[in-house]
Amino acid sequence: MNTWAHEHGVVELPDGRRLRGAGTRKPRGDMPAPDFAVYLLGRDPEAEPWLYRWVRWRDFRLPDSTDAAVAALREAYERAAEQRVEIACGGGIGRTGAALALLATMSGVAPERAVGWVRAHYHRRAVETRRQRRWVEATAASLRTESG
Repeated sequence: MNTWAHEHGVVELPDGRRLRGAGTRKPRGDMPAPDFAVYLLGRDPEAEPWLYRWVRWRDFRLPDSTDAAVAALREAYERAAEQRVEIACGGGIGRTGAALALLATMSGVAPERAVGWVRAHYHRRAVETRRQRRWVEATAASLRTESG
C-alpha cells in the first residue's frame, strides 16, 4: 500500500482513503510525487512524469463535462485505496474543493453535507462559487440514484 501519510493538503475520507488536494501554481517542495493525479484545469498540463487524468475545468466555473469529471474522480477514488492520489487545480481551493466534496460523497458523506465536510476537513474556503456547490449536490445526488 502506497498512500499518503499526513502531509500538507491530505484529506482522509470517512472510509479511510487519503487524497491530497493541491494547487498547481504552488511549489511542490519536498512533497512526494503522486502515483496518480487528476488535474482540473483549463488546459492539459502535459508535463507531469506520473500518470494523470485531465478534466477541462476553467477557474470559477464548472467542468466542461460532468461525465468526464465523474469518470476521473471515480478512478481517483478507486486508486486512493492503494496509491498516492492528488487532486489539483490552479490554486487548490475551488475546483479542488468541489472534487474533494464529490469524492467525500463517494465515501459516504450525504450530498447536502459534502461542502461543509470538505470545508471542515480540507480548506475553509473550498468550493468557491454557488454554482460549484450546486454542482456537487446535484452530481452527488445523481450518483446515489445510479448506484441505489
